[in-house]
Amino acid sequence: MFCWIKHEESGQGMVEYGLILALVSLVALAALTSMGVSLQNFFKRMCNELDKLITSLST
Repeated sequence: MFCWIKHEESGQGMVEYGLILALVSLVALAALTSMGVSLQNFFKRMCNELDKLITSLST
């Protein structure tokens, strides 16, 4: 009577692909978040250096 329950595997592949996609998305989000902070600090330093350069050239 319930033999079809344990043999039903038609959606298994899609679930596995979904789980893999979710894992890859989480890893990418963590990497981009970490890299975003580094890039933000880099551009802040560059802006500060450019401000110093412009100030020194204008005086």
